[in-house]
Amino acid sequence: MLEDTSFAIHPGNEQQSKAVLYRDIGSMKSYKRLDTGYFFHCENGQVAIQFFTKSIIRVVMNQINEPKLDGSYAVIASPENVDVIDSDSDEQVVLKTDKLKIIILKSPFRITILDHDGNAFLEEGERGMAYRENGEVAAFKEMSEDDHFYGFGEKSGHLDKRGETYEMWNTDVYAPHNPETDPLYESIPYFMTLRNGRAHGLFFDNTFRTTFNMKADNNGYSFKAEGGQLDYFVLAGPEPKSVLQQYTHLTGKMPLPPKWALGYHQSRYSYKSEEEVRELAKNFVEKDIPIDVIHLDIHYMNEYRVFTFNREKFPDPAKLIADLREMGIRIVPIVDPGVKKDAEYTIYQEGINQDQFCKYIEGDVYIGDVWPGESAFPDLTDESVRNWWADKHEFYTSIGIEGIWNDMNEPAVFNETKTMDVDVMHRNDGTPATHRELHNVYGLLMSKATYEGVKEQLKGKRPFLLTRSGFAGVQRYASVWTGDNRSFWEHLQMSLPMVMNLGVSGVPFAGPDVGGFAHDTSAELLVRWTQVGAFTPYFRNHSAMGTVYQEPWQFGEKNEAIMKKYIQMRYKWMPQLYSLFYQASVAGLPVMRPLFMEYPKDKKTYNINDQFMIGDNVVIAPILSPAVTDRAVYLPAGQWIDHETGVQYEGEKAHLIHAELDRMPIFIKQGTAIMQGEWIANHDKSPHHVYMDVYAGANGESYYFTYYDDDGETYDFENGSYMKLSIEVTSTSNAVKVTVLDHSGHYKPAYGKIHVNTHGLRENQDVILNNSDTATVSLVN
Repeated sequence: MLEDTSFAIHPGNEQQSKAVLYRDIGSMKSYKRLDTGYFFHCENGQVAIQFFTKSIIRVVMNQINEPKLDGSYAVIASPENVDVIDSDSDEQVVLKTDKLKIIILKSPFRITILDHDGNAFLEEGERGMAYRENGEVAAFKEMSEDDHFYGFGEKSGHLDKRGETYEMWNTDVYAPHNPETDPLYESIPYFMTLRNGRAHGLFFDNTFRTTFNMKADNNGYSFKAEGGQLDYFVLAGPEPKSVLQQYTHLTGKMPLPPKWALGYHQSRYSYKSEEEVRELAKNFVEKDIPIDVIHLDIHYMNEYRVFTFNREKFPDPAKLIADLREMGIRIVPIVDPGVKKDAEYTIYQEGINQDQFCKYIEGDVYIGDVWPGESAFPDLTDESVRNWWADKHEFYTSIGIEGIWNDMNEPAVFNETKTMDVDVMHRNDGTPATHRELHNVYGLLMSKATYEGVKEQLKGKRPFLLTRSGFAGVQRYASVWTGDNRSFWEHLQMSLPMVMNLGVSGVPFAGPDVGGFAHDTSAELLVRWTQVGAFTPYFRNHSAMGTVYQEPWQFGEKNEAIMKKYIQMRYKWMPQLYSLFYQASVAGLPVMRPLFMEYPKDKKTYNINDQFMIGDNVVIAPILSPAVTDRAVYLPAGQWIDHETGVQYEGEKAHLIHAELDRMPIFIKQGTAIMQGEWIANHDKSPHHVYMDVYAGANGESYYFTYYDDDGETYDFENGSYMKLSIEVTSTSNAVKVTVLDHSGHYKPAYGKIHVNTHGLRENQDVILNNSDTATVSLVN
């Protein structure tokens, strides 16, 4: 009770730190090469080294048995056949590929990894791999004074995570988030290191509670887990983009989403009746404010029973969904894992009779308190249970629902530990394991079951899934929102590095609750947050009951007009954004990027928290504080054009930029191009015209980009029904030339051609388009 008062720092509460004793892996005794990798027998355990590609290696230590090389929930890739040259001497073993060199000292066993230029980027020194008698495993690595750390999934605080300690244990946190709030809802035990322009990554594939200590020693860092094997992957990079491509090669890439999921989402805890939802939709349409999705929080259910509707408040959900579809709006309902303990409730009856719920080893069903009261939880670690849970979603898809919102899936339980009893024994597809081991993957497995079930039921349409909790690989199934934030300016500020680090962690489709979930928002905060949201991958306005409503029209006509402008801007930028989501689906690259990802040699980009990039050529510099109309903006190398004013700014400099409430600074790199559409109406969101805005550059400068489009709804693109244009924009002393280098796919969009607009042309400078004198690019293949 006194932990929130000054009593928490009473001198009498001071704990004397005790040295933690680890047993080192010891010296190498022997090693052997097998088809599956290299196996090293050491004094105090065994180590395996696998080559997944020339640039990705896996290191596994098991202090008791031979390392296990299967059973990952996160990794979907298999080791490739990699040519490895090995050599042995009295002091060391050397393993070498075209990209990497691994030096393994024998006494004690220590690993150093070098790139193809001979630069050591991952080293063990006085300490290496170790364990404790309680089952804890740990690794200690050297740290350079030039190292900067990014990723770690969903974490608060600044962009660069050097000097921090992070725990991976999915946790429901409603208390106000601040820079030291940890852990949160997602556990992604992966990070990227950037050192003097070169990057590498490390993924710790362990589902137990894990800790990364990036601050205990300025010359080193460590990571540890409460149990399991010490199992980690090293990603050699050497560019930040290469690291991310390597990480998503292992853990998978996001599926191409339906276009409607990229639009504006409106939510509240809760819109409690069909009448309220219809009135909400009507207001958006009449006010010509774009919207694609209305979310239904828990009050749509019958006393919070999942897979039900409250028929008094929602008497005909199928008709509601059909009517809103005519208006261009979809419904996304929330689904939690807790199943109300009720002998007359069909889902609970099935779960008990078919043995679908989590149990203790003695056979008793685990019961925890959540929204419905006493509840059971599906054991989603078992394939048959996942199939059962997936099938239940036909309740929604049969009435026209195409997206689901998973919440409370840490799993959250209303008790002191905030979650399920760690002694619960999961079936784990035939290899039983406790909740202590599998807690962090429960949300991932709920996402897998939901996504795969809804995908099958939609019969060719792409589903949308939103999740609060997850583990490495969650991007294969779901988008992520950052949980129960507050309507604080500090939370707007914190959302930028949070979403950027999620992108660096392989989760491109992410975003916060725009306007803040809890607390009362203000007009200015909501306007500024909506401006940012228009360029955040996931764009949803969500608020809690008991707080002011924060739909775009709630704060007067002036503020409504500004928010309307930026929500419409989201749709005008949809061709550009959809192409970037296509990149994310094939290459794993984030849509919203930290500046260092494009400019890794520019040290000034290493901890920029209040700016971000969309793709490789657009810098967004929002206003993130109240009553501010001027801010410093750092622009990296090149010349940059203000998207609204057309003013040119020199790169590698900071500039003071003025931005009244109705303006958010956006800069386009000179010599590049962006794709733009148009806003028409909610019932007609497909653009009739698409534009290529070309920003003329310096003499001889070329820019290459890919424009992608398809029907935005089905999987027909897998059979060639898409349009992919590889485009070159070249600026010379007397012309700007736009060339379609390649046109693949047989999809023919309704707009038929791309109109080209030019910005910054010098006097007597011409535009050349495919050797044509018309300002359009033909889309006939």
